Amino acid sequence: MEPDLNLNSAERKRLRGLAMNVKPAVLIGRAGVTPAILEAVETALARDGLIKVRIEAPDKTTRKAWLREIATDRAATVCGEVGHTASLYRPRADLNSKGFVK
Repeated sequence: MEPDLNLNSAERKRLRGLAMNVKPAVLIGRAGVTPAILEAVETALARDGLIKVRIEAPDKTTRKAWLREIATDRAATVCGEVGHTASLYRPRADLNSKGFVK
């Protein structure tokens, strides 16, 4: 289960809207979640706070499990999923408490 960042529905909706113009930062192939993938996600979250990942899993159940694993391991939350692409969010330290621009 991903961490609860206490985002309300309006905040999640705003993040999904912001993520529409973001290209996937990390592509996850059929090899699944590896240490290299986790490091790439960490780097992207630290830099941007809101990223997209594209997951090429063999089925929906595996895709959701990999996404939960990444979110939990990197203290992020999933704010949206469409097909094989998901948006991950983690507040950045240089922004306010929920990671939005002050």
